[in-house]
Amino acid sequence: MEINNLLGMDGNIVIGIVNERLRLECNSMSELISRYELDENELIDKMAQLGYQYDPLTNQFR
Repeated sequence: MEINNLLGMDGNIVIGIVNERLRLECNSMSELISRYELDENELIDKMAQLGYQYDPLTNQFR
């Protein structure tokens, strides 16, 4: 699935895609941001609006 317009998608879809990519492809949020050329602040803000924060210990937004 393309995620180049990820931040414009519905929040429920975003959290699912982001956590899936973190689980299967990326070892950190930094790697996710780099690999998919995402804006870190926009991603963090979008997740915060949905009530999620990145947990580096589990490598997912919770």
